[in-house]
Amino acid sequence: MNTHVETQLAVPVTRRDHIRGRFDAPLTLVEYGDYECPFCGQAHPIVQAVEEEMGEQLRFVFRNFPLANMHPHAEHAAEAAESAGTQGRFWEMHDLLFENQEALDDRDLANYAAELGLDVRRVVSDILRGAYANRIRQDLIGGVRSDVNGTPTFFINGMRYDGPRDVYSMLQAMQEEV
Repeated sequence: MNTHVETQLAVPVTRRDHIRGRFDAPLTLVEYGDYECPFCGQAHPIVQAVEEEMGEQLRFVFRNFPLANMHPHAEHAAEAAESAGTQGRFWEMHDLLFENQEALDDRDLANYAAELGLDVRRVVSDILRGAYANRIRQDLIGGVRSDVNGTPTFFINGMRYDGPRDVYSMLQAMQEEV
């Protein structure tokens, strides 16, 4: 069963992206996501299981696609993750945000920064002044160009994956790409 629609990733993966795994891995999973989206929250442990199962064969890329009209804390959460990234802790913040989706107000974000040992004042300042708004907007524009209209949206090796969001189905789709 082909679980890809004929939509390609419009913006290729580069070193600008947040990448977990080897840059030159043979398989790439790109997620356009929103930290406050409950469906992204449900997908998060599935993606982690897929990453664990695929190991060195997979690079996982996360791109911001905050649906601010539906999720009032999504943009600030994305700002917090980006700020953490400048301090070398993007993935730790990324995981913490998904594990605590019910608590994403600015005070919570500051607490997560402290928990990760980040410069809390810098993170808070970055969030409040929208320091990474342009980067987040670039992710959004890339998503729109790739026909992303909801979250999470996944691409496997550049092709949109619209199949079931469970570990087995996603692994099977990736095996078809190898």
